[in-house]
Amino acid sequence: MTNRRRFLAISAASIALPGGAFAQPVHVWQGTALGARASLHLAHPDAQAICARVASEISRLEDIFSLFRPHSALSELNRSGTLQGPPFELLECLSLAGAVHAASGRRFDPTIQPLWASYAEASALGKLPEDRALARARTLTGWAHVSLEPDRISMRPGMALTLNGIAQGYVADRVASMLTAEGLTNILIDTGEIRALGGRPGGGAWRVQLAAGGEVSISTRALATSAPLGTTFDEGETVGHILDPRTGLPTQSNWREITVSARSAALADALSTASCLFQSRPEIEAFLAEFTDAKLEAASTI
Repeated sequence: MTNRRRFLAISAASIALPGGAFAQPVHVWQGTALGARASLHLAHPDAQAICARVASEISRLEDIFSLFRPHSALSELNRSGTLQGPPFELLECLSLAGAVHAASGRRFDPTIQPLWASYAEASALGKLPEDRALARARTLTGWAHVSLEPDRISMRPGMALTLNGIAQGYVADRVASMLTAEGLTNILIDTGEIRALGGRPGGGAWRVQLAAGGEVSISTRALATSAPLGTTFDEGETVGHILDPRTGLPTQSNWREITVSARSAALADALSTASCLFQSRPEIEAFLAEFTDAKLEAASTI
């Protein structure tokens, strides 16, 4: 299985400040968030201390959302099928996922983790999953079988959740909330999906380059890109990672990548993922119209 490709990049013009426009140079912190490269761009005399707090917050959130930390809240839920006293962040993220699930006509569904696991396990052996493995995995999917309550999350035995299509954006939102509470602005947060807290320190919007070509300028807004073949399960890179929960198969759309902006990075993340399962641009735009201020920024085909 190939690594997740990167589809958003900060334009060099967004990092360089106009001469004399701002006394403090832009500081760039780099790290990881849920397996993706993460960065923070800001101009502040206490930049290093701020970045240290951001790194700590990301680690705290990974203790909630990571599929690879065995002690995370999500890992515990997947093991037992029940999580008592779930963290507020997990409930909030899952609630948003449920809203996107409903609006997308069941295309966006965090319960596809058993399907994902079937593809990943087969891919490690250099093949694709057998029909009977997919059929069994499909019996363990279905958002309707997930119950969210303030003091408890539960699902049918054998089910498992993945938040790969929303959690990276959610982490960016939580970091933005923390920095806003500290009175900070003009910061760009990149956790694989991008959240702009204000504009550039020297003035103007942040400029984000798209892998398929073109550039999007954002200020106090979020941006996310999804691509059906961004991660693949086969050597020929034709079997993509965005699975259709209605069929158990990778999406058959011909999208190269889809970029969506919204006020929330979690929402932009989920919407861009779900949009890859629609067949036409008008269908995507009608879907996005269900969410206030969501916008289709780019949609390129193969």
